[in-house]
Formats: sequence, C-alpha cells, structure tokens
Amino acid sequence: MNYGSEEKLASTFAEELRQRMLGETITLCYQCGTCASSCPVAKITPSFNPREVIKLLLLGEKDEVISGEAIWLCCSCYNCDERCPQKVAIPLAMFALRNIAFKEGYIPDIYSEFASAIYDNGRIVTISKFVEKKRPTLGLPPLQPTGVDAIRKILSATEFDKLQLKKEETS
Repeated sequence: MNYGSEEKLASTFAEELRQRMLGETITLCYQCGTCASSCPVAKITPSFNPREVIKLLLLGEKDEVISGEAIWLCCSCYNCDERCPQKVAIPLAMFALRNIAFKEGYIPDIYSEFASAIYDNGRIVTISKFVEKKRPTLGLPPLQPTGVDAIRKILSATEFDKLQLKKEETS
C-alpha cells in the first residue's frame, strides 16, 4: 500500500475544501466529539455524525463524503461552530461539501425536484386552484405570476441549470 499517494489525495481534498471555505480551520479538528454532542440532528438521526464527516474528509475519502447523505442532513444551526474548541467551521465545510457534491452530480432527488419546480414555475410548490380561490376570502390579493425569466437568468449565470439538466439526464 502506498501511503504517500493516500496522503496526497487527502491533502488535495482538504485543500480543495479550504479554498472553497476561504479558511483553514478544517485541519484543526482533533476529533474531540463536541460537534456531535452539540448537534440536534445527530441526536435524532443515527446516520449523521459531523465528527465522522470531518474525519472522512481529512482522510481524503472524497467520494464517500460527497456521495453520502450526511452532508445534506446538517441543519446549519451552528451549535457545533459555537462550541468547537478548535473553532472548526463545520457548517461552512458542509456548505462547501454540498457544492462539491452538486458539481460532481451527487444531488439528492428532493433537491433536484425543488430545482426543477423553481426553474419551471418559479416556486417550489405549485399554487393550487383551491388556494387561489381561498385567498380573497381571507382578504389576500391574488398571487402575481412569478418571474421565471429572471429566475432562469440567475440559474443560467450560476450554471445551475446545466447541472440540473445533467442530473435529470442521469436519472
């Protein structure tokens, strides 16, 4: 086993993450477990452990990290960030990991469905005829059409639309 190449892979992945996070806190983690014990998601979801995610990314297990569901379970409450004795920016790492995963085509179906709905309708949830009819009885004005052209322009400028189409083609 060639440990030199594994270390290089791990350091390359950690460096990619550091560049995306605009910081170098991730390598400061010494696996104390404060993040996991502070995490409300970890308390109710056995498959989520922020300490495990950090460990895997420091070991260079990029594919395992970005293809798994753990990075999508973080609720961004910042409990871990506030309590970490090393000031590791775990929520920022999760955001960066999600961006990397998305760029490489690892998109959970629910997010892909949301993206398609926003692209097509300008809303995640389609407004039903029932809701449209109910609004005046509640004293609410009719809903205005969404500006899908503006949304599509933003999605195109960020290349989100290309990534979404790529995901839909592979599904």
